[in-house]
Amino acid sequence: MSVELITALFFGSLLFFLFLGVPLVFTLGGISVAFLFFSIGTPGFYIVASKFWDSMSNFTLLAIPMYVYMAMLLEKSGVATNLYRMMHLWFGGLRGGLAIGTVAICAIFAAMSGVSGAAVVTMGTIALPQMLSRGYDKRLAAGAINCGGGWGILIPPSVLMILYAMLTEVSVGRLFASGIGPGILLFVLVTIYIGVRAWLQPHLAPALPPEERGDWKMKLDSLKAVFLPLFIVALVLGAIFTGLATATETAALGVFGALIAAAVHRKLSLEVLRDSGVQTLRLTAMVMWILFAAHAFSTAYSTLGADALIDELMLLIPGGEYGALAFMMLVMFILGMVLDPVGIMLITLPAFLPVVNNYGWDPIWFGVLFIIMMEVGYMTPPFGFNLFYLKGVAPPEITMRDLYVSVIPYVLVTLLGALIIIAFPQIALYLPNLFFGKPVM
Repeated sequence: MSVELITALFFGSLLFFLFLGVPLVFTLGGISVAFLFFSIGTPGFYIVASKFWDSMSNFTLLAIPMYVYMAMLLEKSGVATNLYRMMHLWFGGLRGGLAIGTVAICAIFAAMSGVSGAAVVTMGTIALPQMLSRGYDKRLAAGAINCGGGWGILIPPSVLMILYAMLTEVSVGRLFASGIGPGILLFVLVTIYIGVRAWLQPHLAPALPPEERGDWKMKLDSLKAVFLPLFIVALVLGAIFTGLATATETAALGVFGALIAAAVHRKLSLEVLRDSGVQTLRLTAMVMWILFAAHAFSTAYSTLGADALIDELMLLIPGGEYGALAFMMLVMFILGMVLDPVGIMLITLPAFLPVVNNYGWDPIWFGVLFIIMMEVGYMTPPFGFNLFYLKGVAPPEITMRDLYVSVIPYVLVTLLGALIIIAFPQIALYLPNLFFGKPVM
């Protein structure tokens, strides 16, 4: 059987079972193992098991459950409530100020957690009802939370970045550093969008009345809310970028910081520790199954000869390197509408990385673009995770249609940010080169 026909059957089977609704992990792992068995027999099982065993001995993997546990603790600690009160007082007097303050909290939360859902659920619970009760347009407000919540996978620490680093064998520390510049860029672009729209259409995001803005004593008092988040961010990122600790060791420091935050806010209890632990166990078990499916897929992908065929086809895309990049981003955008980011990573990276190497792109820079497109996937219908996270905590008057429509301008702003990073790669690469030195080519 020709390589072309085997490859078509392989990917056709994946799509068939995905459209039937079979979970991605079982589809990817099951199809890959089946094709391996029929192509090389039982040795295929040993190859997959050997690769998975090597992966499980990777020290970096320990960071995943700890960053997830940190996010779960922070979600329950009460940090966000105090932060929102502070933003309410400082930004509420501006048109669109509550929405701008909300995305600022999302950026801070992203720098403390490493996952997307924590900020969306927390701000959807705290900020969304507050904005609606003060006359904010429901779509402007919901879209801001949806967009800002996605920064959890871009602004370090990021669980998705750890998985990308493992699959591409790049430095986790460099990848973490590369997310800061793009994260700030997206925050600035979203802030400009909200500010301009509120200025042009004041009825969409009115300023708070004077009696709700607080006096200077209240404002200065509220700044105490920033100390704990800054402590956690400095603890995690400072240790990585100064070389005092690895990404895994700083994950443990992050958990320590989250425990302190919960204790300070009097939310530290056996129930909180247990609930956070159970959620972390579930997410970590899911990640382990995903890694198994990834190794099965990569083994089948190369053994069947699909890698060489796909590489040749990718290099035939018109437009040279920019045509190839545009095609890959389009593929990620479309897949983001129907698959979860980890699944997209497993399916596309084996095909994309040879193209990245062929054109001499920095895999760190490409990783940032990849993560940004996964962030877009978190908020694009019909299956964007953040849409469902937000719907679960939003007031009844916000429909699924409202959420679908609300993300359109924010998706466009995020894609604009990606284009700026393509035009100016140093936005992503300056800090990795500053902290870790330029990579040896």
